[in-house]
Amino acid sequence: MKATSHPHVENDRVIVTEWRFQPGAETGHHVHAHDYVVVPLTTGKLRLEEPEGVREVQLLTGVSYSRPKGVAHNVINANAFEFRFVEIELK
Repeated sequence: MKATSHPHVENDRVIVTEWRFQPGAETGHHVHAHDYVVVPLTTGKLRLEEPEGVREVQLLTGVSYSRPKGVAHNVINANAFEFRFVEIELK
C-alpha cells in the first residue's frame, strides 16, 4: 500500500507536502532532489529501508529534523495507526 501525498505549497523556494501513511503504507524507494525538513504530526515509529540497511526511528509530534539532498530510502509506517508528517523541501 502506498502512502499518500497532499501538496500544500509549491513556489520558486519551497515544496510543502503532507504525507499520510496508513498502517504498513510506504513511499516506495526514492532519492531526495532537495534538502528537506520533516515536521511530524504524529508520534510513532517509521521503518527506513536505506542502502546501509533497515532501521526504525521514533518520531515525536512537532519535533522536526532535516536531511540533505541525495538521501535514498523507502519510508514505511511501522505503527498500527495512521502516521502523518509535513515535508518541506528547500529548492
